[in-house]
Amino acid sequence: MAITVQNFIKLANYYNQTTMLMSAICVQKGGIAMENYVGRFYAADVLEYVVEYGRRLLQGTPNISPEIKSLVERFAAQFERVRDLTTPTQKPIHEMTLAEFEKLMNI
Repeated sequence: MAITVQNFIKLANYYNQTTMLMSAICVQKGGIAMENYVGRFYAADVLEYVVEYGRRLLQGTPNISPEIKSLVERFAAQFERVRDLTTPTQKPIHEMTLAEFEKLMNI
């Protein structure tokens, strides 16, 4: 996928629709708090992708509109609040070799 403003807007809209759907699900399930909803981890991963895409868009495109720059900054600030909910990038323990596990655990 080429890094373009149109694709960034599509990704941003997808994230916004996802959060709107999550909110509706929380209301439907009896008004549970968003921070207790299991889908928050997925939303954090999507937001991480949107922020990284926006960062690369700003680096690769010389004359981006101020609205897009502002949107990227808002998503980045929002991501900082949920950074700890993202999926780790390392292998799961059950897929590691013994040597990888020992290195991870500092044994």
